[in-house]
Amino acid sequence: MALIVQKYGGTSVGNTERIRAVARRVARHREQGDQIVVVVSAMSGVTDGLIKLAKEITPLPSEREMDMLLATGEQQTIALTAVALHALGVDAVSLTGAQAGIVTDGVHTKAKIQNISPDEVHRLLDGGNVVIVAGFQGRTAEGQITTLGRGGSDLTAIALAAALKADLCQIYTDVDGIYTTDPRIVPGARKLPEIAYDELLELAGAGAKVMQLRSVEFAKKFNVIFEVRSSLNEAPGTIVKEETTSMEDVVVRGVSLDKNQAKITLFGVPDQPGRAARIFRALADGAINVDMIVQNASHEGGQRSTDLSFTVDKPDLLKASRVIEELKAEIGFKEAVSDEGIGKLSIVGVGMRSHSGVAARMFDVLAHEGVNIGMISTSEIKISVVIDLAKGEHALRTLHRAFLE
Repeated sequence: MALIVQKYGGTSVGNTERIRAVARRVARHREQGDQIVVVVSAMSGVTDGLIKLAKEITPLPSEREMDMLLATGEQQTIALTAVALHALGVDAVSLTGAQAGIVTDGVHTKAKIQNISPDEVHRLLDGGNVVIVAGFQGRTAEGQITTLGRGGSDLTAIALAAALKADLCQIYTDVDGIYTTDPRIVPGARKLPEIAYDELLELAGAGAKVMQLRSVEFAKKFNVIFEVRSSLNEAPGTIVKEETTSMEDVVVRGVSLDKNQAKITLFGVPDQPGRAARIFRALADGAINVDMIVQNASHEGGQRSTDLSFTVDKPDLLKASRVIEELKAEIGFKEAVSDEGIGKLSIVGVGMRSHSGVAARMFDVLAHEGVNIGMISTSEIKISVVIDLAKGEHALRTLHRAFLE
């Protein structure tokens, strides 16, 4: 008998018929004698609909109340999934994240898991139940409802698998594995049989939407080997695990385009110690994640100043702009300009550690296609550039042909 954690995303539970299909799949595993924990997302479109409702009332609603609102999406799905299993004669109990023992910090809309007490889950499993847990949510030690950010159901599944010491963790989605790039944009994209944690971390951080970044970090930290596969067919998926020597033979594993980025540029920042620290401390205090940063020094009228550019997630742009505006008098910059028309294009592969010339080739390919590079960021296994979003998909296809076809 194995203990299996299965996560089903919004598309996999997008309507009642798909929920019934999930229930049938779970029931087949249960018939084999396995203990099953099912983590589900909100039905496709529900979370976006709830956000839209809140923003019809105010453009910047309270984050506490947004957590209270958005947590209801997953709670609909857990109850419906339990009902579907009951209809098949399978004992099942639904639990909210809080009831499943998921304890988080107090950062609303982007909470981090601090602890999981899985006693109630174990008790229900030992009683012969399939346990269905609401993904994306938890509670603080004081009992406040929190959510884990976009893709947080992946994190719920990985964290529960670690806490329960599960034998297997399966992430079911609407694609049958992890591809070299988005197959909806690049028809020549290929499914990867395996990928290293670090490669998937970089791809997730670069905008690939298969897995949430923090869930991969958690899996790497606790060595949770998991499989990404489709809930719509029985095809084998992609195994995500620790890096092996053979993985270095592949120079570039994947290419991604993040369309969810925005750039803020501060013009005329006084070139003095502590100015950048003050700016980014204020953004951090506002729970705003900054990705790429570029600073250019200049002289105007004998005064040294800099133009400071950085990128944030588009949903954080309004919040970040307000934080920056509040600092204007203190910092003394001349103007802040935001730009939502950018994309972050990245290539990733652990083989880049031992192969030279990858960046030069990437820049040559983009230059040949007339794609201008605005910002550059690198790590041992990733190169990212900021480009005009209007040219993003064309640039993605071009890089995929150059490195992966």
